Amino acid sequence: MYDEEELSILELDIEEDLESPLDKLEPITAESELPKPDPDEMLALLDNPQPQQRMLAARAFCDIEDPRATPHLIKLLSDTCPLVRVSAAYGIGRNPSTEAVEPLINQLNRDWNGYVRKGVVWALGNCRDRRCLAPLADALRTDISAVRLWSASALAQMAGVGYEAVIGAIPPLIEALFQDPIAAVRSNCAWTIGQLCKELPSNVVYAAAIDALIQSFAEDKDLGVREDAKASLLGVGDPRGLQLIETLEQEGWF
Repeated sequence: MYDEEELSILELDIEEDLESPLDKLEPITAESELPKPDPDEMLALLDNPQPQQRMLAARAFCDIEDPRATPHLIKLLSDTCPLVRVSAAYGIGRNPSTEAVEPLINQLNRDWNGYVRKGVVWALGNCRDRRCLAPLADALRTDISAVRLWSASALAQMAGVGYEAVIGAIPPLIEALFQDPIAAVRSNCAWTIGQLCKELPSNVVYAAAIDALIQSFAEDKDLGVREDAKASLLGVGDPRGLQLIETLEQEGWF
């Protein structure tokens, strides 16, 4: 999706890269103190000529569920201001619809801003649509660390899409579980694989996913990844995984 020069520019500091500017913004209203913004007022502000007002309105729909906002938020995905675009993506994630899927995919493929793409993959996951599988898998393979991190988590939503989507999500997750250089991404892959395994019958794909979790638990150099792989094995309750955990604990492997 992005060439090496673009990735080298965007893959700056790892810790900062895993965050979005929107993550550091305070909520528009404290949940226990003030009422949420008026939806009608926020709808009107979505078309305001001032970028700051459009951003604040889009942010409001990160807290407000109102399907009337979705068409406006889709339009704001291509706004000239990156903060408006990322706010619109998060707003769509709270107000998902089938109509938003293609615009989100298009924006993921063309947006130069990693923060925006991060919000887009979260929204794609929340849309729970079969069309989201391929772009999320591609982002997990090719994008910057923050986007890969959220793509791994977003693929867990394929559990709500159907069997074929789950089957399609497992291979890229296994690949990233073994190959991604960022431990946090590998951890998210381990967690998502565990969530998806709960939706699978005992077949070849299920067996491959369990094998991947077992290998990650036994061999990953990062303790956090091993712990997440262990948690997934425990959550699935697969006999092979449980036996391995018990054996390693008895041998004082930890």
